[in-house]
Amino acid sequence: MVSETDNQKKLQSFFKDEYHSLKAYVNARINSAADREAEDVIQDVALKMFSRADDLLPINNVAGYVYHAIKNRIIDVLRTKKEEPQPDENIEARFAEFIELFYGDISNNYSERMIVELKLAIGRLKPFYQEVLIKIDFEGNSYKEVALETGISEGTLMSRRHRALAILYKELEQKKENTN
Repeated sequence: MVSETDNQKKLQSFFKDEYHSLKAYVNARINSAADREAEDVIQDVALKMFSRADDLLPINNVAGYVYHAIKNRIIDVLRTKKEEPQPDENIEARFAEFIELFYGDISNNYSERMIVELKLAIGRLKPFYQEVLIKIDFEGNSYKEVALETGISEGTLMSRRHRALAILYKELEQKKENTN
């Protein structure tokens, strides 16, 4: 059996020597604006490793072991990081602007009802259509920003947005005809 401190010595040495490289590795994969998140990932992994270092078999490839653990932690972070869009103070105005895409001037008598119908229609869209509409039309992101965030090409995002708008237009047009 390995001495109780052999794995810990290897890990301590590796983290001490390679901390900045690990931080750059995490930042490159998370794309976070805050440097703090990369440090949090590294510290989480280090804490787990050091807490069980004595229970493990000898670690021969420390770099591979650490980077593999960090990669798995990044995947966990990215899976749980899918944030719900935060309600905007001007969300009603954004919905009104969005309706103008379909009908031009919204000062007509059915605009309030159409805003409600639009919300419901967006809620019925497939999640990938909802996401692109919310990010582009309501949050004001560019296609390039959304492509970098999601890993989906700009062309695919444009296509999805176009399809989503077509679906919404068709559905809202039917609602408008049914009420007139």
